[in-house]
Amino acid sequence: MFQRQIDKTLRKAAGSFPVVFLTGPRQSGKTTLLRHLFPEYTYVSLERPDVLERITTDPLGFLGDNKNLIIDEAQRFPGLFSYLQGIVDEKPRPAQFILSGSQNFLLSHHINQTLAGRACVLELLPLSYNEYRTHPKLPDVDIWELLFKGGYPRPYQEGQDYGLWCGSYLRTYVERDVRTLIQVKDLLKFQTFLKLCAGRHGQLLNLTALAVDAGIAQTTTSEWLSILEASYITFRLKPYHKNFNKRMIKTPKLYFYDSGLVCYLLGIESPDHLKIHSQRGAIFEGFVISEFIKNRLSEGKPADFYFWRDQQGLEIDLLWESGEMQNVCEIKSSQTFRTEFLKSLVAWTKLSQNVASQSMIAYAGDESFVQQGFPVKAWKELGNL
Repeated sequence: MFQRQIDKTLRKAAGSFPVVFLTGPRQSGKTTLLRHLFPEYTYVSLERPDVLERITTDPLGFLGDNKNLIIDEAQRFPGLFSYLQGIVDEKPRPAQFILSGSQNFLLSHHINQTLAGRACVLELLPLSYNEYRTHPKLPDVDIWELLFKGGYPRPYQEGQDYGLWCGSYLRTYVERDVRTLIQVKDLLKFQTFLKLCAGRHGQLLNLTALAVDAGIAQTTTSEWLSILEASYITFRLKPYHKNFNKRMIKTPKLYFYDSGLVCYLLGIESPDHLKIHSQRGAIFEGFVISEFIKNRLSEGKPADFYFWRDQQGLEIDLLWESGEMQNVCEIKSSQTFRTEFLKSLVAWTKLSQNVASQSMIAYAGDESFVQQGFPVKAWKELGNL
């Protein structure tokens, strides 16, 4: 079993809030984690038709008869949240109910409507590299094998073929969620849309061009992207808007959370194939950004990360704030460090006139050191920042 970084935060939340929500993509390990941390709780899944029927038919009876509940896929019964509000308001105590779900915007809507101030919402993404290393029976991997296989726990735990698993995952879960949430008449077009999104991984998002290439309306493109984001498949990295007296790019970038899904959708067949693939740099960049996001979410903090680019070509791959300070990170997929990698960081320091509290290079090599005053971090150490 993997040790998840969010364990401590989850236990802390359970000691303070009457309702704890754990959300994230399907198969990210939510159920396994909750059942491990709270073995005394009764687990029920609203994916089961009989359980869903029982709770919808007599919600007060169901919730009253079962103390200390873990309720999985809670968004399948929207009325549940109003009943929980009444119960926790009448007799509040920590961790009365622990809920999980995989459709973020549905959960957020229901929580904001009925459980604001009563619930703590935490997010669990697929495995980080540090979490992968906690499994006692799995060998260490190099960066290309890790990127190729991605971070979903089940293929590692059950020894499944990664290509077959990714194909099944996309068909079984992603397409099913799409059919549940919106009416998609042509699944073949949606599959094409997914592959086109993978081809734009790490690029500025042009909704018009994406719609034309996919053969769908731009409104449909926006709707489908929202579904992928709500299901924790993709995210948009927003541009940083502070103006340093230069015109800036204000279009977000599109990324997938999991590198293994990107490799599958791009037809990458092996770690060696990934090494020479044209999307190698974008896939490594997305991995590094996801590692930062996973670290932040494991602490229960918002993942407020950005990129910065001006129209003269200066770009910073990743930026986040600490008070008034801007922390910046340049990302390079080369396993060999070259001093030219520092060019953007040096230019940024002069332009911003702000000594950032943390300016670094993250690269695909195995050694960390300091060059010209800038930390150069090996990919394996990103979880320790």
